[in-house]
Amino acid sequence: MSPTDASTDAGTAPATDLGTDTGLGPGTDCEETLDLRLPDELIALFAEAEEAGADAEGVGEQGALTGAADSFQFTRDSPQLTTDSVPLTPTDAQLAPADAPLTPAAPLTPTGDPAASGGGDLLDSVGDWGPTATPVGVFRLVPVRIGRDLPLIARWMNDPAVAAFWELAGPESVVEEHLCGQLDGDGRSVPCLGVLDGTPMSYWEIYRADLDLLARHYPARPHDTGIHLLIGGVADRGRGLGSALLRAVADLVLDKRPTCARVVAEPDLRNTPSVSAFLSAGFRFSTEVDLPDKKAALMVRDRALRDLL
Repeated sequence: MSPTDASTDAGTAPATDLGTDTGLGPGTDCEETLDLRLPDELIALFAEAEEAGADAEGVGEQGALTGAADSFQFTRDSPQLTTDSVPLTPTDAQLAPADAPLTPAAPLTPTGDPAASGGGDLLDSVGDWGPTATPVGVFRLVPVRIGRDLPLIARWMNDPAVAAFWELAGPESVVEEHLCGQLDGDGRSVPCLGVLDGTPMSYWEIYRADLDLLARHYPARPHDTGIHLLIGGVADRGRGLGSALLRAVADLVLDKRPTCARVVAEPDLRNTPSVSAFLSAGFRFSTEVDLPDKKAALMVRDRALRDLL
């Protein structure tokens, strides 16, 4: 019987043999009780002692703890203080004096990543990743500067073959707005020029896929890193540059971001040359994804498979 049940079953006291000497005489086992009553004077003394102790402790009638100042109160109707889901009562928490300065804790994001609150670089300083040797030359990602790079990127975006998928054709202000949306953000997406042997020839966006709207459409993992790419010059297309550079950039991500286990991309399913380039670069096709503006092929490069594909 549980302790709770025991208090509700008063008629089931254990029986004893008749005639056992219990001090109550034969035949009276469990049938009679002693009527013990404290004298009124003693009860009054106890009551006075409790009142005196309550005044000394500063405990009010409703259980509120009060200090020398009334700046902090905790009542039995107040929400509990918690740390890591373990409730703390006022006797467990060490309450600071009322005049002590308060230092608020740094907020955490829903994923629990402190960097995502603005306290660090979400992509581990893409601009510092440095050059990497590829089969087609020395390649480097250089973060975009509006004043320097806007005319070149806008020209690429107005190429009909690019505009069909990027949808950023038009005056430079269209591309500028797109770039500023990233540059003025919290760093979850970094627009870059791809520089091959010293010449800018491609545009890239390295982004935190797990913090992007894309994460609503696939089972994202913490620190998944995404890639967007366009090859700028017509002369640089169709000769294997895309595959070589995609592999190099995916390797850069995995080398420079040890917390990232996967590099992902979501090219338009209609863009068969792009999907083919990702497959040749060691990405695998994961699934089709219905995004608001396109039906995409979710391509994944796994850290665990980087030496096999």
